[in-house]
Amino acid sequence: MKNSMFKDLTKGIWQENPVLVLLLGTCPTLALTGSAVNGFGMGCATTCVLIGSNLVISILAPVTPKKIRIPVYIVVIAAFVTVVDLLLQAYAPPALYESLGIFIPLIVVNCIVLGRAEAFASKNSPFRSVLDGIGMGLGFTLTLTMLGIIREFLTCGAVFEIKLIPGWTTDFLLPGAAPGAFIIVGCILAVKNYMKYRAAIRNRRLYVPPQGLNCRNCGICRIDGDK
Repeated sequence: MKNSMFKDLTKGIWQENPVLVLLLGTCPTLALTGSAVNGFGMGCATTCVLIGSNLVISILAPVTPKKIRIPVYIVVIAAFVTVVDLLLQAYAPPALYESLGIFIPLIVVNCIVLGRAEAFASKNSPFRSVLDGIGMGLGFTLTLTMLGIIREFLTCGAVFEIKLIPGWTTDFLLPGAAPGAFIIVGCILAVKNYMKYRAAIRNRRLYVPPQGLNCRNCGICRIDGDK
């Protein structure tokens, strides 16, 4: 039991990382990681929505008719996104809130949040669903922050808006732009896949993706839930 709970909490960090394995949430990943602060802020906001929506959806799932489950999930997610948006507007630094902009309301349609609601929260207990939300949110936050650190440093020699190389006076525009983000994400994915490939060779086995990460185990497109 403890191993199962520990797996629920940690799988989102590496084994089932929403960005580096599931390739979900690509839009905010590329758009908001121009700086480490923005990446960290977006990750924390998404984590809060994941935890809250997973908890409520896990409670409501047994009494929700299958044909309307997706609209119900979206309403629940939208409610938590609204709460997070208002809290950021009230307490977050104005510069951070303005940088995140439209991407906070767009968490409602973020594939990570809706995907975890359908694939995990609706099928498991509230406690396990909260652990899954924490783990997936932590993996998402760490990935966005890592990308933000890399892109910010390659752009202007700073990390978290702290200048590490004072002599760097001219910004390198490519890492801060969308093409640069694609290149950096591709390099990280290549390194990650190479590590898995080498580990499989050492253990004399074929790499098998985590179970449940395919269309057969999702069912989010089957609105009636019967087909």
